[in-house]
Amino acid sequence: MEKRVYKVANAIFEVRLEEPWSFMEYGPVVSERIRRAADGGIGLEILPTRAGDKEPHRTLIQTREEVLPEALKPGILDMSQYEPFLYEGKDKPDFTITLKTSHDTLPELGRKLIRIDSQQPFYTIYDNDGAPRITLDEHPDTGIPCATLCMNTTFSEGEVYPAAGIRKSSVVFNLSTALMMMFTYSQATKGKLLIHASTVRHLGKANIFLGQSGTGKSTHSHLWLEHIEGAELLNDDNPVVAVENGVPMVYGTPWSGKTPCYRNTSAQIRAIVRLEQAPENSISPNKGLSAFTAFVGSVSSIRWNRPIMDCINSTAEQIVLACGVYTLRCRPDREAAETCCKAIESSD
Repeated sequence: MEKRVYKVANAIFEVRLEEPWSFMEYGPVVSERIRRAADGGIGLEILPTRAGDKEPHRTLIQTREEVLPEALKPGILDMSQYEPFLYEGKDKPDFTITLKTSHDTLPELGRKLIRIDSQQPFYTIYDNDGAPRITLDEHPDTGIPCATLCMNTTFSEGEVYPAAGIRKSSVVFNLSTALMMMFTYSQATKGKLLIHASTVRHLGKANIFLGQSGTGKSTHSHLWLEHIEGAELLNDDNPVVAVENGVPMVYGTPWSGKTPCYRNTSAQIRAIVRLEQAPENSISPNKGLSAFTAFVGSVSSIRWNRPIMDCINSTAEQIVLACGVYTLRCRPDREAAETCCKAIESSD
């Protein structure tokens, strides 16, 4: 069994691969892309993984010729997005996840709690005497999962059971989804929240852009990169936030959507900005309950577990009390970025 240990937002986790799975080793071309992704990934082109795909995948490998020959063997997994987060210390992992050989030894799922099918990937949550079971990336018509995540009752051990015959890229995608879910379960009680947002650092502090899918979070971040001197991308999809010694912080993660920005870095949060599309650009502050609701809707939540959800709400409240929260009604243009930057940074 192969093992690697990673550290994200000061949380340590170990990934174990049963045979036939193993970690890919990277040649010079891919290693250079990994280095660039760890520096922010701007201008790093990501191509679809196979002919006919409309959406790019997260892989930093663009052609078969770029990988070492042994990487083409069955079971070799491209975990390049995790490379900047490798950890070689001696501290015990917060949680461990094992990629199992197959779906054949899957434990009993237990009682069905909730099905999430508002947008892909679809999944269903089950409970087996306090141990979560989560079917991942379900087909919208058949409901058949590509993989199933089974955790223990303390969320310190997890196992991922892949379905037979799925592509290696799908195995990596579902393993990454499982890791995000285990991170949420394991770290929510420790004051660390995974959120759906795009984050830009400027003048040493971070601005977090939230909003419903399609409102332009990534677009707005890239407007900052283009028009605000000194702005840099910290993460484009799933950063982690926490409060440390009263200071709200945001961390880069291996989970950055379609943008290859895998930065192992952090910054103090200056502002949280919820985006809304509008014909004119304007920005207004949020206070109290409106600030909390503007933020908490973008936090990865576990609504079916009351103690964990209480911890999530408590951390979310601390974060909005410690930094500015705004609503930006905007067009996707330069003026929107400049309006936002001027308002939030003038309030420091």
